[in-house]
Amino acid sequence: MSEAKPRPDVQVLFDPATIATRNHELAQEIVAARPEKLLVIAVLKGSFVFAADLIRALHDVGLAPEVEFLTLSSYRDARASSGQVAVLRDVETDVRGRDVLLIDDILESGRTLAFAKDLLAARGARRVLVCVLLEKSNKRAVQITADFVGFACPDYFVVGYGMDVAHAFRQLPFIGYIPEATAD
Repeated sequence: MSEAKPRPDVQVLFDPATIATRNHELAQEIVAARPEKLLVIAVLKGSFVFAADLIRALHDVGLAPEVEFLTLSSYRDARASSGQVAVLRDVETDVRGRDVLLIDDILESGRTLAFAKDLLAARGARRVLVCVLLEKSNKRAVQITADFVGFACPDYFVVGYGMDVAHAFRQLPFIGYIPEATAD
């Protein structure tokens, strides 16, 4: 019988109440942008918890967007981006003439979001707005700015609230980090 590995000490960065409050504030900011024919596209997998909570917050402020999912990858099973973005699962909805809210968990290098934003614009979206839960502004490798940002993030490798490390910790109700695994 193999021994269970000890669980790393995950430190809380943003607790569930703080996240919920910020999601409702983001919904107010998004509604103030007056989106038309809004299509929300969540970038999977890391944004799925954030996207679900934000969509419910958008409902609370009177928006009823259509929802789609886009699976992109620049990581595969690594912790560092390869720099090459691949579409693993595309959206099924025609984006032409629509306002698109692209939701992702974290804006770091910007490669994935810039790729997705350019892809949707090339397909005829009227406007592509970017909403991220976390932003690491010191890690930008390409020119992209998020229209809506949940939190500025220190240079930690974050987990929880849908984000993982090697498929672990997505289920945590908070955003945390593992001190010995912080980003270099």
